[in-house]
Amino acid sequence: MHLRGHTFEIRFLETPAEMDAVEAIQRAVWPGSETDIVPSHLLLTIAHNGGAALGAYHLESGRMAGFVYGFPCMARTADGWQFKHCSHQLGVHPDFRNLGLSFHLKRAQWQWVRHQGLPLITWTYDPLLSRNAHLNIRKLGAVCRTYLREVYGQMRDGLNAGLPSDRFQVELWVEAPRVLRRLETEPPRALDLAHYLSAGARIFNPSARGEGAFPVPMPPPAPPAGDLLLVEIPPDFQALRAADHGLALRWRLHTRSIFEDLFARGYLVTDHIYLPHPFARSFYVFTRGEATLGV
Repeated sequence: MHLRGHTFEIRFLETPAEMDAVEAIQRAVWPGSETDIVPSHLLLTIAHNGGAALGAYHLESGRMAGFVYGFPCMARTADGWQFKHCSHQLGVHPDFRNLGLSFHLKRAQWQWVRHQGLPLITWTYDPLLSRNAHLNIRKLGAVCRTYLREVYGQMRDGLNAGLPSDRFQVELWVEAPRVLRRLETEPPRALDLAHYLSAGARIFNPSARGEGAFPVPMPPPAPPAGDLLLVEIPPDFQALRAADHGLALRWRLHTRSIFEDLFARGYLVTDHIYLPHPFARSFYVFTRGEATLGV
């Protein structure tokens, strides 16, 4: 495949040398804590026992540019146990970011899970990372109704240290129409803020402009109401965290309360909106009932 002047090929990973390359990419993506690196022997065990490890190779240089891996497992539901694929990690080397490679790695993983006949892929990500939200919810078609506190305890790597490791657990239903539209056919046109506001959505927690360049969370003015709500998050949480750890913690606790309350009330995350510069803003779309706008 060709991405912005580069050529890539996605392959299954099965050898120790290939898993060593995955270790190296982990160190580049999540620097600062060797104990958090998933070792090659575990990656080999996953790949050789029903899981899948996939690598994206940059053909011009021969380097591995990114990877994704996961494994089949079972999840407890209200109706008993269900088979699924747990996608644990995706990483793209900093030299190959912003090319769209993450989407193609996840799409290849989806194709493999579909071939295995499993109905569901789940994974976790930090809900305050706008870029990841846009990939997982808007581009891939995953949905979310589960908020997990302190999933990994106190993390020590350079991207996560010092904040509660709260996560969204998202669900990608392999044969769902919203997923097929995005991964098998031409994806639907992205809806922006104006579309949702014209359909009656309201911004539940509009942020304020702080003294610096970053938004400040404000308490919601009233309990949630209506079938379409927009929940604001920082457009660049990594930059905010690096500049003001206290403000980053405020955003974590602010959104934790909102997300847990909305999920308990039956809302579902179905879309993500990103408004670019000069005044970037980022929103999750929470829907209830049939209020999905066809997304």
